[in-house]
Amino acid sequence: MTRTPDRIRRFRLTVAGLTAAAVVTAGCTLPAFAPRADTDGEAAATGTANWRSCPEVADEVVGRRAPGIRYECARIQVPRDWAGGSAATTGPAAGKTFEISLIRARSDNQRDRIGSLLINPGGPGGSGVDTAVYLSFGEQYGGLPDSIMERFDIVGFDPRGVARSSPIECISDADLDAIFGFDPHPASQEMFDDLVALNKRIGQRCFDKYGDQLPLYGTEQAARDMDAIRAAVGDEKLTYLGYSYGTLLGATYAQLFPQRVRALVLDGAVDPRQGLIEGSESQAKGFERAFDNFNRWCELNAARCPIAPYARSAVNSAMEKARVSPVRTADGREATAGWIFYALVASLYSETGWQQLAQAIHRLNEGNPTDVFRLADNYADRDPDGRYSNLFDANLAVNCADEEQRPSLERIRELQFVWGTQYPIFGPALASGLVSCTEWPGGSDPYPTGRADGAPPILVIGTTGDPATPYEQTPALAEMLGVGRVLTWEGEGHTAYPQTTCITEAVDAYLIDLTVPPEGKRCPAR
Repeated sequence: MTRTPDRIRRFRLTVAGLTAAAVVTAGCTLPAFAPRADTDGEAAATGTANWRSCPEVADEVVGRRAPGIRYECARIQVPRDWAGGSAATTGPAAGKTFEISLIRARSDNQRDRIGSLLINPGGPGGSGVDTAVYLSFGEQYGGLPDSIMERFDIVGFDPRGVARSSPIECISDADLDAIFGFDPHPASQEMFDDLVALNKRIGQRCFDKYGDQLPLYGTEQAARDMDAIRAAVGDEKLTYLGYSYGTLLGATYAQLFPQRVRALVLDGAVDPRQGLIEGSESQAKGFERAFDNFNRWCELNAARCPIAPYARSAVNSAMEKARVSPVRTADGREATAGWIFYALVASLYSETGWQQLAQAIHRLNEGNPTDVFRLADNYADRDPDGRYSNLFDANLAVNCADEEQRPSLERIRELQFVWGTQYPIFGPALASGLVSCTEWPGGSDPYPTGRADGAPPILVIGTTGDPATPYEQTPALAEMLGVGRVLTWEGEGHTAYPQTTCITEAVDAYLIDLTVPPEGKRCPAR
């Protein structure tokens, strides 16, 4: 199916997790549109990328190919367990590998090639293969500028466990429907107990299938895979563009391999030192702030906002009605408070979604839930037949593998009501979402949280109106790395590059010439 330009730009909708852990009341999304079929080149046991032409991937992802762009695919094998830097020789993963799928987009106008620009869209669970295709369509569709396409091969990869790279698949479509439809504020103890039971069932099914392999999907293992990719594409040093959770991957790589960094752009920064509770509260605050901005926009733009001037009241009313008598589609699907909540979440990732949100709530109040489901299903990567990709399977596995400290159910229940007072719409959901990792039976493999001594300057970008990775995390990540340089966009939505001329020029100069923006550089919203 042909995608509209806005659809092509959806690579920016990935998150660091609406909660840092929670797949049940939150999640991280970059919808993965490409097929799971073998469209990649032959797997290379040596780790060298053997490329073959694969224009069909662009056809499947977007519905067409970008003019003047050649698409090539490859697969490499990596150890399941890097065991501190080399393949494990003992344990259940010894001698076993994961297959990592790559795509390379190369412009016919390429000149003075610098090397490869490795892409990760975030999630965790987002497809870098899909994102590389989106980015290859150029600036007019929210993709990369010609100045970058002409100097770099754009290389996308699906991290271990994601999409085409040995995907982890253990959550049923029925359970995902239950997840997204669940009330974001399970107020009664009975409802909260049902949420716990749902998470426990999901976790047990994943453990039954993957057992003690579950910690191998963590971020540090994936960062080591990135170094195998760097070597496989023939680059001496890594040039990387990571969005959202992709900033955590990049920061981890910089700590592990500081001498192999050429340039890292970390856009939509995640603070690696935040635990589950701190990260979840940060996002509750960020989304609540974004919703306040949407509410003000409605007040000032009543002609474009059919729920003006009291957007917050309209949304609260819609959710309360859904708890009592949800609106149904012709085939009986119910627009519960959970689905309305995810329509909100999806719309707040970009200012361009605000009018869609207002229209969706207005039509829901008229008895038509179609737009609510369209927004929420796009977020959830649910197709019209009710099938999901493995985005949330991977999201849960990675997030829980990364976290060693998990809050008790009693603490989660307490936070649910405290945050409900502080962040009325998003606080309860972000708190109750912590249940997913608390009930996760797999072990953990935490990533490092230190300096990247020996690395060159790393560009860390933050957006002042970012709901998913609030701006406060940007200077925190830069400070942790010790070599971070902050670039600020005074805009709305999740991630900044390449949204405006100011941001684009600063990032391009860094990627191409290694010119670091001046200390304290800020770019206006427009």
